[in-house]
Amino acid sequence: MQTKPRSLAGRLVLSISVLLAVFWTIGVGLAIHVMRSEFDEVFDSGLQETTERLAPLVVDDYFRRETEGGPNQVAALTAGTADEYLTYQVRDASGRVLLHSHNVGSEPYPAPLQAGFWSGADHRIFTIATVSDTLFVQVADSLAHRREATLESALTLLLPILLLLPLGMFATRWIVVRATKPVNELRDAISMRDGANLEPIGLAGLPTEIASIPGSVNTLLGRLKLALQAERDLAANSAHELRTPLAGALAQMELLADQLNEPNDRSRADRVLEALRRLSLMLEKLLQLSRAEAGIGASKTSVDLVGLVTLIVEGFRRSHSAAIIEIQPAPGLTALPRNVDPDAFAIAFNNLLENAFRYGVPDQPVTVSLAVDGRITVTNPVSGPLDRDVDVYRARFKRGQTAQPGSGLGLAIVDKLMEQMNGRMTLRAIEVSGEQATFECALSFPADTR
Repeated sequence: MQTKPRSLAGRLVLSISVLLAVFWTIGVGLAIHVMRSEFDEVFDSGLQETTERLAPLVVDDYFRRETEGGPNQVAALTAGTADEYLTYQVRDASGRVLLHSHNVGSEPYPAPLQAGFWSGADHRIFTIATVSDTLFVQVADSLAHRREATLESALTLLLPILLLLPLGMFATRWIVVRATKPVNELRDAISMRDGANLEPIGLAGLPTEIASIPGSVNTLLGRLKLALQAERDLAANSAHELRTPLAGALAQMELLADQLNEPNDRSRADRVLEALRRLSLMLEKLLQLSRAEAGIGASKTSVDLVGLVTLIVEGFRRSHSAAIIEIQPAPGLTALPRNVDPDAFAIAFNNLLENAFRYGVPDQPVTVSLAVDGRITVTNPVSGPLDRDVDVYRARFKRGQTAQPGSGLGLAIVDKLMEQMNGRMTLRAIEVSGEQATFECALSFPADTR
């Protein structure tokens, strides 16, 4: 299954947003690494300064206390104090705890009795030796406090990206859409060019990167226009020039055939006449195709399609005496005005009648239905099998199963003319039984073409 192409703007927005998120995350990671080192320096500096200021005070307090019994505990200054991250102990040279703060137990710190910093799993401890290395003051800082500070700082840096990234995506999309607007205009202008519209592209103010594209496309369109025009002129002129001598040859061959008496000669003459009639039909269709490709469908004059259909059907009945055609207008439908060229519509509708008569079942009627919404449907039963995809009959020289002469251009001409008349041709096959089906061709003329 063919995947839908993604827009250039969407790709740019997604790529820029992903890069922005990745770079921001990398920046936050580097910032957290640097902040953690700085935080450790700040906390260590504060821990050391606190210990140095606290040591004389706690030592003096220790000597003023009674030393008998267990270790002394310093009472809290205020009851219910929370978030106290620093604790201290005063230990003797043997490691026994002599004095400790109210928020720590009498169990000695695991840090050795050596001056300086020591880090454990949960605490960072700074030790000072006093009184000739007989007393040691140790102050501990909770590492959970440091991790909490680092985490809060990281969240402070990460949260803005969650808010700014959507805003950045919208802003990026707005900028990208404005920047790619000339590309979209150029794309639309190129997509509007086809066999019926080969006019040069006139877009001013394009960016430097695509400014040269319209000139190249216009050069290609000019060459294509000349090539198509030469092809159309060749087909039209050839068909026109051949039609008169072919008509003369056909007339002379009919006279000659009437003068032949031998059966073999008569049979050969009939085969020559059949070949000339086929060639004459082919030339007529080529002329119609060249007129269709020249653009004769559009018109600013309103034409009543109900009256035009009736007139064309009457003319077809006179030229094809064996044709059985039934016209079924919608109830109350008396007029169906549309802005189409009457000659173009006559060519298209007459081709539908010829197609229905040529491929239909003998003695079975061809039904022409007219709807109020501007839909004209030609329906006929067919005896031979139809392709599963009936749209293949739109292609030039594609024919169904029939012994009747034909060119294989009828539906291709109708399809081309319907495009120029702002209409649409729809083909449909309706299975009736195993050996017979109904072929339906509908011409739709929307109301906005009135």
